[in-house]
Amino acid sequence: MDHSSHVRLAESELTESALKDATVYGADDHKVGQVSHLHGTGSMAEAVIDVGGFLGIGSKPVAVPLGQLDFMRDEDGNVHAVTSWTKDELKDMPEHRHQH
Repeated sequence: MDHSSHVRLAESELTESALKDATVYGADDHKVGQVSHLHGTGSMAEAVIDVGGFLGIGSKPVAVPLGQLDFMRDEDGNVHAVTSWTKDELKDMPEHRHQH
């Protein structure tokens, strides 16, 4: 996918409602996961990405700093992210566990 024509999201747009369910593309431009939810706000927030699995079954949630993802909007207005990580690198990260 050619991301060069896609519009980068402003920091004020990096909200859970805008980013939830965004597809994440890895270093090889393959889909590596999907944003499940955010922890925190602004530049210190973390995105929880569901990696692997099929149709939501067998996926593993991992938390990454929001700054490690480049969020943008395509021609149709759909939000997605690009990262330098590969799917295997994300799968090797520790599993994110929800903390109460």
